Amino acid sequence: MIYGITLILLSIIAVPSLILAKKPNAQELLDKIEPYQGWIGLIFCLGGIWGIISAFLNIGWLTTLPIWWITLLAGSLVQAVLGFMLGFGMINKLILSNNDAAQQKAEELRVKLAPKLGKLGILGLIVGGWMIVASLTFM
Repeated sequence: MIYGITLILLSIIAVPSLILAKKPNAQELLDKIEPYQGWIGLIFCLGGIWGIISAFLNIGWLTTLPIWWITLLAGSLVQAVLGFMLGFGMINKLILSNNDAAQQKAEELRVKLAPKLGKLGILGLIVGGWMIVASLTFM
């Protein structure tokens, strides 16, 4: 259930325009979070990568709990991508600063994903909600 809650929170941070359309005074809270956005994105990106690895390490769940395994993999993929998009500056600064080729590839990936950030945020909200329901139902 915690995976779903954190994915929903990450999606809210990633797509502030969705919140601002519904609640204009939310800008104050988003402004408070902005200085930490890079660290939040980096942590969630690493968490999403670990979730993907964990899903493949537990591939046996595919025979016993297929819905939960697919949910875990989908949620981890969305979390890794949203975390990458939010934490790109921090990832670039801390991890990729010594490798120009890696920086170039990461920038190309960010440019490809940037127009899809709104859709990924909505997908994150949906998958996060489903992860909560699935954890209560299937686990």
